[in-house]
Formats: sequence, structure tokens, C-alpha cells
Amino acid sequence: MGKAERSTTMMGYPTTAGLRWLYRSPIVLWRLGLGPIVGQILLLLTHTGRKSGRPRRTLIEYHSLDGHYYAPCAFGPRSDWYHNIVADPRVTIQTAAGTRSAHAQRVTTDRELLSVYRLFKRRNPLLLSWYLGSLDIPEDEAAILANKAHIYWIRFDPSKAITPPPLPADRIWFWPALGALLLAVRFLRRRFPRAR
Repeated sequence: MGKAERSTTMMGYPTTAGLRWLYRSPIVLWRLGLGPIVGQILLLLTHTGRKSGRPRRTLIEYHSLDGHYYAPCAFGPRSDWYHNIVADPRVTIQTAAGTRSAHAQRVTTDRELLSVYRLFKRRNPLLLSWYLGSLDIPEDEAAILANKAHIYWIRFDPSKAITPPPLPADRIWFWPALGALLLAVRFLRRRFPRAR
């Protein structure tokens, strides 16, 4: 099975509008005010569109090591967000720990690649297996170094630069509205019980 076949049998690159929407849909959770929960596992990355110049957002799994956040770029150079951070590495990241400005950079040195490999292997071996499997790279340190040109792991360094605006929890009103609706339904059921 070739690389192209293998990667599409797992989780292929979103080529249709529907798949792109599905991949981006978890961002709604952040807008609903669930960032402190979602942000335990996923990092909300705000980057600048290289063509539009507008803020673009992506949710990605992350892990921290020595004060830096690391994330795999699942589709490597096919990812729009990767091209955007290459064009402008100034990004805003939001996690359960809060919001911060950062500088995004691809991990390229042997020492750091191996550190990140060990980090991912310890924290999420399933994701690491999927990622390396989609690239036909065996799970060992020698293979990581031999194939480093094909591995896209990104480091986010703290920065004081001006970065794109973070995503606000602008849909948090949904929860009180839902609570009010449920109370109203309960009240109406008690007030007008169904005849049996």
C-alpha cells in the first residue's frame, strides 16, 4: 500500500466543503465558552491568512514540554494553517491555561525531534501511531531522524509580538437561554399535564 493510499484509508485530507466544515466544527465549542474544558486537550490556534490577511482558526491537539507547546501538523504541507504560519509565524494560542501570543516554528533539529517524539509517544501513542503510519514511518528514533524532512511538528514559543485577536466566547449566552427554555418546558408540563 502506497503512502497516498494509506493516508486516505485512515483520515484523509478534507477536500470537500462538508469535510472542511466538520474539521472546523469543534471551534464552536470554544465560542460556547467551553474553552477551559476543550483546552485541556486541544489548542485553538489563531493565525493570519496568507492571502486574505484575516484571522483564521484551527483546533489542534497539543502537549507541553519545557514551557513550550508542541503540536503535530497532521497533513503537513497540505495544511492551509501550516502555509499561513510559514508566511507569518505570529500566532495567538488559547488553551485551558489561557491566551497567549506565540511564535510558531517547525521542529527541525535532531535533538528536539527526538524529544517531541518521546513526548508524543508518552502522552498520546495512538495519535503518534496514526501520524507516523500515514507517512509510512516506523515508530523508532532512527526512523524519525531518517525521515525528518516529512515530519511536521510545530513548536509554539511565547512571544511579546502583536498577534491576531483571540476567539471570544461570544456564544456563551446559549447556556442561560437553554436553561430558561428547559425551565419553561418543565413549567408548562406541570401547568398543563397531558391527559392519559
